[in-house]
Amino acid sequence: MKKIIWCFLIAPFFCAAQTYSLKALNENTKTSLRGLNIVSDHVMWVSGSNGTVGKTTNGGLNWLWIKPKGYDKLDFRDIEAFNDKEAIIVNAGSPAYVLKTIDGGETWTETYKNLDTAIFLDGLGFWDKNNGIIFGDPIKNKMQLLKTADAGKTWVDISDHLKLPLADGEAGFAASGTTVKTLPGGKVWIASGGMVSNIYYSSDYGETWQIFKCPIWQGENSTGPFSMDFYDAKNGIVVGGNYVKDKENTNNILLTNNGGKTWQKPTTPVFGYRSGVTFINKKTLVATGTSGTDISTDYGQNWKHISDKSFNAVQKSPKGNLIVLAGEKGSIFQLEIK
Repeated sequence: MKKIIWCFLIAPFFCAAQTYSLKALNENTKTSLRGLNIVSDHVMWVSGSNGTVGKTTNGGLNWLWIKPKGYDKLDFRDIEAFNDKEAIIVNAGSPAYVLKTIDGGETWTETYKNLDTAIFLDGLGFWDKNNGIIFGDPIKNKMQLLKTADAGKTWVDISDHLKLPLADGEAGFAASGTTVKTLPGGKVWIASGGMVSNIYYSSDYGETWQIFKCPIWQGENSTGPFSMDFYDAKNGIVVGGNYVKDKENTNNILLTNNGGKTWQKPTTPVFGYRSGVTFINKKTLVATGTSGTDISTDYGQNWKHISDKSFNAVQKSPKGNLIVLAGEKGSIFQLEIK
């Protein structure tokens, strides 16, 4: 039986109560899900540990679970899907692989492989179906950057385009594959953390870069921004904190209204470490992590805690209403707002 977890809260700025419910779409699958990509209200892909990829074509009523042959021990931290047939997955750790399917997951083609013991890819994003970017932890203080112009069939190393070296102890997080964000026209933001936190921004498909300070919780290997989203070229959010202290909320959420150049704290923060954040619309945002899920209905300024259930990632259908969270043991839940 699928469980429904009900959470009720009344926001003082609404005349009537707003209701939030979490409905189970999948549970108890032997994988920790971190990759999540919602194509539409019907088509969704997830990826995780134990070489696992999941796909639904009916909004989560039924799932097809896939293990790309020969890659069954990998941890697929991020996935980008274009429809029910085409998807790209990236694993964390070394060796690093990028795999692509064009037949709904029946077969996969290895489009990138890196045997360097220091390689660690963190996330990918696409500007359109053909043009995409992957970033990874630095090797010899150089952020690893890959770019495709042919829908992921081939990848070109563009790491040299980012001229300034990263600081010692500065790296990325692959907690949900969402510390990279692309918007149409070549805009891309990448968030780093650890000992130092920065936002790396390009407006020309990764050819040239600007660097902005990100004053979020930092200074330890376990601290920094773990997820980022932008509603448009100006308005964005980063969330994170310290994943080993997941109930602490000291400086673990920041907002920007100038494209990441400067960041400000909200009035009421999220309620702990958060590894996933997404805009539902310009006013409404959802953030989630291992210590629960929070929602804001005033542009991210004030947050309400709506569930203690652990998740890693959250995303909304780009043109629909489906909002989904994913996490440990194959947990996939739909968030309904009424």
